Amino acid sequence: MKVLVVNAGSSSLKYQLIEMQDESVLCRGGIERIGLDGSFIKHVYGAGEHRIERPLADHTAAFRLLIECLTDAQIGVVANVDEIDAIGHRIVHSGESFDGSTYVTDEAMDKLRALVPLAPLHMPAHIACIESCRALLPTTPNVLVFDTAFHATMPRKASMYAIRYEDYEQYKIRRYGFHGTSHRFVSAQAIEYLTARNCTCGKIVTCHLGNGSSITAVKDGKCVDTSMGMTPLAGIPMGTRSGDVDAAVVEMLCQCKGMDVSQALTYLNKECGFKGIGGASDARDLCKAAREGSERAQLAIDMFAYGVRKYIGAYTAAIGGLDAIVFTGGIGENSHELRAAILDGFDFMGIEYDKAVNADAHGRFAVLSAPTSRVQLLIIPTNEELVIARDTQQIVRATA
Repeated sequence: MKVLVVNAGSSSLKYQLIEMQDESVLCRGGIERIGLDGSFIKHVYGAGEHRIERPLADHTAAFRLLIECLTDAQIGVVANVDEIDAIGHRIVHSGESFDGSTYVTDEAMDKLRALVPLAPLHMPAHIACIESCRALLPTTPNVLVFDTAFHATMPRKASMYAIRYEDYEQYKIRRYGFHGTSHRFVSAQAIEYLTARNCTCGKIVTCHLGNGSSITAVKDGKCVDTSMGMTPLAGIPMGTRSGDVDAAVVEMLCQCKGMDVSQALTYLNKECGFKGIGGASDARDLCKAAREGSERAQLAIDMFAYGVRKYIGAYTAAIGGLDAIVFTGGIGENSHELRAAILDGFDFMGIEYDKAVNADAHGRFAVLSAPTSRVQLLIIPTNEELVIARDTQQIVRATA
């Protein structure tokens, strides 16, 4: 089975075509600036890479260009679209309408449309992309895989905000969490690895660290708590997001800077975090600046590492112990400096890591923990596209 995995943003469309027989990636790429000037596709196939610049008015035009590339005699990887057996869609928000991946039906689409208020930037793009796929490939099954679904197992004491209960019931204001496919993938990989070595693995904290970062407590393979909230703004400081702030900060920003609420939230999402404190949103630039003596860059690093340590400590209490910490995401997989800044604060828990291994580990699986460490420390590269493809294959086969 060949599964096309698509991830639609408001003006972008990322994709991979995966051969499920051996889970190999036949091609991948991205379409940028949909509906804007200068739209283009970057298509990577085998050892080749191809770029096409073309006006793309909407996601239907973008998906039509994608099909053209997939089936092209020179740069394509399939003879015709009939070789695409299914399409798996990454959907940012499941709300309370879905607790797992599901087949696309008219009823499912109606539920998606009702979720637009929970993610107004992302959900319309997801819906437009699905409608384009159904229109252009009407016989190809589509599957929804939700970024929030892994967190659906959170107990209500973790997922609820202490607002009036009637407002929760009416508006569904609660913690949902994000990066769910990533946390799901790396926690399962960690359990498989540790089980094979007769290590205990019932209590894991997964750290998806990147431009957007979230920490998740996993007990017996299920999410118990997670750092992001109703939106991805909550949690630790990130590339441009503030992370957790007192809600009254929004009111003060509005008063002091003459902003409305929407502008204040844009400020917290786009101008804060690493960028706001240290002057650079990219962790690599931040670490370079800190090495060169920037006190603000070092402060941003310290705040980030402190925030991660606090969540790990809190989640250790929440799940009654800790067997493993997993690092993933762009920072988690590649930044030995930020991993060290986090781990150096955990001596009191008997956590010991091999500094030489940590310094050499970039973008690959690695065991960071020293032999005497009470907690296993792993780097596991995430693969959210593979999770989506596997779910899509399973659901299509089950409904065939």
